[in-house]
Formats: sequence, C-alpha cells, structure tokens
Amino acid sequence: MGTEDLRADVAIVGAGIAGSSIAWWLTRLDPTLSVVLLERDTGFGSSSSQLSASSIRQQFSTPINIQMSQFGLEFLSGARSLLAVEGEEVEIGLTLPGYLFLALPAQAEAMRAQNAIQHAHGARIELLGPEALAARFAWLNTADLALGALGAGVEGWFDGPALHSAILRSARAQGARLVRAEVSAFEFAPTAPGASPDSRRVAALHLADGRRVVCGQAVNAAGPWSRRLAAAAGIELPVHARRRTVFVLSCPTPVPGCPLVVDPAGFWFRPEGRHFIFGTTPNPDTDDLPLEPNLAEFDETAWAALAHRVPAFESVRVERAWAGYYEMNLFDHNALLGLHPGFANLWCATGFSGHGVQQAPAAGRGLAELLLYGGFRTLDLSPLSVGRLAEGRRVLESNVIG
Repeated sequence: MGTEDLRADVAIVGAGIAGSSIAWWLTRLDPTLSVVLLERDTGFGSSSSQLSASSIRQQFSTPINIQMSQFGLEFLSGARSLLAVEGEEVEIGLTLPGYLFLALPAQAEAMRAQNAIQHAHGARIELLGPEALAARFAWLNTADLALGALGAGVEGWFDGPALHSAILRSARAQGARLVRAEVSAFEFAPTAPGASPDSRRVAALHLADGRRVVCGQAVNAAGPWSRRLAAAAGIELPVHARRRTVFVLSCPTPVPGCPLVVDPAGFWFRPEGRHFIFGTTPNPDTDDLPLEPNLAEFDETAWAALAHRVPAFESVRVERAWAGYYEMNLFDHNALLGLHPGFANLWCATGFSGHGVQQAPAAGRGLAELLLYGGFRTLDLSPLSVGRLAEGRRVLESNVIG
C-alpha cells in the first residue's frame, strides 16, 4: 500500500456514532471544511453504535443530560428528512412509549426529587403511585413498589444501527471522507522555547500501514478504544471497555403497552418486535472482555427477579443474545467532551457510559461548534469538559443504568 500523506482540516479517530455525528455537523455548518474519519473496522462489527439497545430518555438527575437528550429527541424526530441523501429519506423506527423507572419505598423520595429537576427543565415525566401503575400496566406486580416515573411521548427507542448508518452516509454526502485505517501514533509539532504549557500541537497521525494524516485538528472519538488512543498521546483517560450482554426473550403471554422498564433490582427490559430484550449489570464488571454474550448472566436469580416483577415472564425463553461495549467513564459515568488540557488541537468525545447513541447528536453539534467557533452556540456542554478530570470535578448523575 502506498504511503502518501493524507491531509485534512479535522481528523476524527473513530467513525462510530459520536465521530460520525461530529463529521456530520462540521460538514453541515461549514461545507468548505475537509474532514476525514479514520476507522479501523469499517464494517462496524464490534461498534457500540451497532450493538446498542438504542433507547432515549429524559429521566436523568442532571440538567446537562436532560438537555442533551431533549436535543437528541428533536434530532431523531426530524431524522427522516434531516439525514436524507439525494431525496432518499431514512427510517429509524422511533417509538415513544416511555421509560418506566420503578422505586421501592426507600427510593421514592429520591425519585420525587429527580422528577422536580426534570420538570424544571421541561421534561414531561409523570409520577404514578402503585394503584395508578396497576391500572395502567395490569401485567406489572406493584405489591412492593412505592412509585413509578413514566416518560410516555418523550422517551423510547429506535433503530440505532439505522441512525448510525444514516448519519455516516449523510456526512459523506456532505464531503466527509471515511478511511479504513488504524491510528498507531501521534506526531507533534516542535514546541517553541517559552511556549505556554497548553500549546502542544498534533501535526499528524501515524497509521499502522505507514501513512500519515496531516491535520489541523485531531479528535479522539474512538469509544471503548479511546483510552488506548489517548495513551499514545501521553494522556490518561478513565474510559474502560465494559461488556454488556443483551438477551432476546420470547413470552407466550401478551404484555400490552409495555414501556422500557427499569427495575430496582438492577435490570431493564423492553419490547423488541415480537420479543423482549433484557439486560443487567454484570458482577464482576471487568475490562476488555471479548465481545461474546455471557449467557450465565440470565441465571435463576435474574429470571426470578424478572418473573417477580412481571408474572407473565415466568415462562420466558432466551432466544438469543448479543454483547456490546459501554465506553464507561469510571470517573463519573458521563461524557468527556472538549479540548484536552495541555494541547492546542487534540479534542475528546468519549466516555458516554451507555448514553452515546442518544447523546451523539448534541455532542456532535457541541464539538463542531467548539472547533468552528471556539465556543458553544446551541447547548452549553461545558459541564462535560474533559478538563474536569484534572480539576477533580465530577458530574454527579444519579440515574445510571448498567
């Protein structure tokens, strides 16, 4: 293979949904910009974007996460025409039955406090007591519950792989280039004597095949592999690849009007066509496990807890399973966005901790605004600055699933 240099105004490492969204917004806001997406797996077989459960919610406890998902919902609602290429509209299957978070008596006060924050920021989340829950969802065992929170009409799920494919296709139609390549090293420009400590500049990215990508700006959007990429630049990122298994279940008994249910026992489930999908947090939760589903996670304990909540699920059967990675930010389980401290042109968009598909539209727009304008113009995403790692400033989100 030839070793001729590639050149770009912005080189984005990772063409998953975060990187693709950044490229889409950059080329939409400035069509003259040259943008290259560097992706080692252009079939996206191990991409979190393709393996996600693809859901969107506003039931967060921090305003920034609520606002990002509200932006994401608006984007998804308009995706059919927004991401159309040459008049060919896209279908992402957005459906909005809501998330249903359930609370035991000891958790009810916290749920009410979070609901007040959600309402203060325009999230229409309804609180339901046990009687109202039983009336709305006759298949639900409410005997031990104190409260439920339902976001019908503003929360739900969609076809994540279709969304990712559409954003990437549209970004390429707008001029972004997708290059199959693995970044192996950073090349830095010489630092002038007396230069400020935050002026280190990426001159080029070295690829495993011997080529270089000379760039004005570089973005780390490598998802579960972003920690390894950051280490090549001498940066420590607390972003770890954590495997999550999703089980596809069949149930002979109808469960009508089922939203995405988040149970106090630590699992979630939702409809998926004629079936249901189910997931839980593994214990132990270990780094960099192979992307093979761990069938042992749906054991007698998990089955019993699921059947306790929905008696009809006593007769569920596991049909199949798949596994994907969360790019888990172990610092505070929230996205890391913005310019790396100590660098003039190395940016970060990673660590979404399971929220990446729903937050990618807002994160992509925000990072594009930083790159083009030097500041945010749509949503102020500065609370998620990667600089908070050095500051020891955590974004404390109570509603983390998985």
